[in-house]
Amino acid sequence: MDRKFWLLRGLRFFFFAALFLVVIGFATQALWNWLMPSLFHLPAITLGQTYGLLLLSRILFGFKPGGRPGGWARKRREWKLRMAGRMEHLSPEAREKFRQQMQNRCAAWGRRPETTADATAQQPA
Repeated sequence: MDRKFWLLRGLRFFFFAALFLVVIGFATQALWNWLMPSLFHLPAITLGQTYGLLLLSRILFGFKPGGRPGGWARKRREWKLRMAGRMEHLSPEAREKFRQQMQNRCAAWGRRPETTADATAQQPA
């Protein structure tokens, strides 16, 4: 594609992203200043305080899109099911070969190296 096309596309993205942030900020500020002072006797807030409040709420309540809990656990479960489906189609010899290769590649992951364990076991106490 043309370089000018991508530049305009990027500028349009940044424009709409900035517009979205401004609209969300003003909407949150308007809702806060409309509800919170009358309901809970809290002070009205400025636009800067509104963005700080939005950022704080994202930090405290998480960055999960869609609010779905357990996203990583679900992905791990799906990966395991997909791998089990792939392993079903392998012959027993190919399955064993695959397991051996994965053990060789991943044996030291998350563990101490064998040389360090042997060296500490041989030292007198």
